[in-house]
Amino acid sequence: MWLSNFTLVLPGEVVDQGSVRIEDGVIAEIRPELVEAATFDGGGRLLMPGFVDLHGDMIEREIAPRPNATMPIDFGIHELDKKLAAAGVTTAYAAVSFATESVYGHVRSLETTSAVIKGINSLRDHLLIDHRVHARYEITNVGAAPTLERLLEDGFVDMVSLTDHTPGQGQYNNIESYILSMSERRGITREAAEEVLARRIAMRQDPAIEHKLRDIVGLSLKHRLSLASHDDDSAEKVAEMFDLGVTISEFPVTLPAAEEARRRGLWTLMGAPNALRGQSMSGNLSALDAAGAGLLGIIAADYHPAAFVPAIFKIADVVNGGLLAAVAMATANAARAAGLTDRGEIAVGQKADLVAVEHGAVHRIRATFRNGRVVYSDGTLHPLMVMAA
Repeated sequence: MWLSNFTLVLPGEVVDQGSVRIEDGVIAEIRPELVEAATFDGGGRLLMPGFVDLHGDMIEREIAPRPNATMPIDFGIHELDKKLAAAGVTTAYAAVSFATESVYGHVRSLETTSAVIKGINSLRDHLLIDHRVHARYEITNVGAAPTLERLLEDGFVDMVSLTDHTPGQGQYNNIESYILSMSERRGITREAAEEVLARRIAMRQDPAIEHKLRDIVGLSLKHRLSLASHDDDSAEKVAEMFDLGVTISEFPVTLPAAEEARRRGLWTLMGAPNALRGQSMSGNLSALDAAGAGLLGIIAADYHPAAFVPAIFKIADVVNGGLLAAVAMATANAARAAGLTDRGEIAVGQKADLVAVEHGAVHRIRATFRNGRVVYSDGTLHPLMVMAA
């Protein structure tokens, strides 16, 4: 099948009125010209590689849209699948946590998180896009280590990140802000929030933390999984994580941390919503500032996958390399950081995971292809042919 009359975002150039031939779900040929009798005429729209999302927090909101309203896990996975396809995501790593002390503790229990991980694995062959598991290990929750170790040994996990949400460092380096946020989000008094604060800080003194951390790291490396650190707040923290074997620095909260990650050759990942808004919701490092300084390598959905497309165009305005560099952050860079070599570029031999984008005042995704098959269309890209494909 031919896709013709698209503006192709290729690895090293943008080609107007280009065409792509797909065979057996793989890109078989690329031409810098129109072809006759194409299955789809893009009308000049941009054709990008499908987005590879290494960190998406959305599954929790699908299975627990409100604190006291829990939905079936399989239902939540299917609903998220549709939303991701519509956002142009063709490979998604669900970032699931074992962190009962968090605001979302009711869906981050050992039982629920394990069930989500197993649900993703069991449904993988029946979903629109390629779903994978990104297990977030909260290092103070040493009780979760045995469960995560079993899941790692069973091959149910595709990526691991090491998180430490102890107040006073990382994402929560401002104690007063932490107390106010905890009180507001949980609907509790300041005194109760201070009790949570004290409990979280006390947990960090557990002597078992370092031992269990190295066990999880060892298993991750044994299974050749990409390993990420989370919310690095200093050059020293980045160096510590690098020495453990981390290759991705997720959401560095300060410029020095991002600079050290780049110096050590780590991939720096930040949220597309941060880039779209121009600022972190926690008052930490801006993704746009990081991009402008040449320190941003990957963008992820974080909590809002629809932010991918507008964030790409925001980043393109500030990053060296423009649109090509910005698109790579959501595609090729993310794929390579995860160890995936068969996707992320519009190139012969790559998976035909593609996104048709309308560039305008509001950038819109018109269609998403996974393995050459339409998994989302808004009906504007020859709807009769879309239905027949």
